[in-house]
Amino acid sequence: MDLAYIPSPSTGVINLGPIPLRGYAFCIIIGVFVAVWYGNKRWIARGGTAGTVADIAVWAVPFGLVGGRLYHVITDYQLYFSEGENWVDAFKIWEGGLGIWGAIALGAVGAWIGCRRRGIPLPAYADAIAPGIALAQAIGRWGNWFNQELYGKPTDLPWALKITESANREAGLYHPTFLYESLWCVGVAALVVWADRRFKLGHGRAFALYVAAYCAGRVWTEYLRVDEAHHILGLRLNVWTAIIVFLLAVTYMVISARIRPGREEIVEPRAEKTEKAGKVASGADADVDADFDADFDSDASEDAVSGAVPDDEDADTDADHDADNGAGSAAKG
Repeated sequence: MDLAYIPSPSTGVINLGPIPLRGYAFCIIIGVFVAVWYGNKRWIARGGTAGTVADIAVWAVPFGLVGGRLYHVITDYQLYFSEGENWVDAFKIWEGGLGIWGAIALGAVGAWIGCRRRGIPLPAYADAIAPGIALAQAIGRWGNWFNQELYGKPTDLPWALKITESANREAGLYHPTFLYESLWCVGVAALVVWADRRFKLGHGRAFALYVAAYCAGRVWTEYLRVDEAHHILGLRLNVWTAIIVFLLAVTYMVISARIRPGREEIVEPRAEKTEKAGKVASGADADVDADFDADFDSDASEDAVSGAVPDDEDADTDADHDADNGAGSAAKG
């Protein structure tokens, strides 16, 4: 008798009237919102303007979804183009099937387009958004739980995942690889945030750290999975991909640190210009106030001088009046 296990949902779809709310799609959407929200906070902290991350995400997210789907369909083409399969299912993204490698690769192309339109360096943007992407993956993995897919080998551990029987899966208790990877991604996000604060990572090195750390975890979670996959030299294709991408990310961090140490001082030229314009405006206001104060002091000084020293004409008149009075007094005497 199994005393403890993680249950799977009876269905991956909740119908809100005529609108079906699919758990997989819902997790992806929530993940995107979290990535943009947290990326925006980090971008502002780096000196950028609010809203820039969202504007670039308008390009990056669609490209990423297409890239993720393309990678999945190409590497698992037998699910859609073999005999007895319907190729139209390749477009049903809500049923699951996004390859993170393709999503990041093509998503980077979309981000590059968005960055060029804003005059922003792509590496700086990637550094800001990196932890958010890891959190988005952590949330997105729960979509696999809704679809009862990508689980691991059979196990009797207390946190085993209970899978129900269907046409393409066998009922039983399995390793919850979706949960393992979700927790790993949360740890990756925390690692990148800590390292970025501690070492002031810049020029794409925070993003490279995210990639390397994720790949390290993907190797062992991929090893546990039992779903159908292509193998090369006894290893799953995604294991080889993780190893290669890990080496590329580490190499980039080492070379980048030597060629361009430190962090970018300016990440968004437009924000810098706005800040300078604000300082100039503040300086102009200060000059106007100073001029006003100087004029006021000058007027006050003139009034003081006028009050302290009488005019020559008035002084002469007073002197003549005094002389006349003196002469009149002498005549009377």
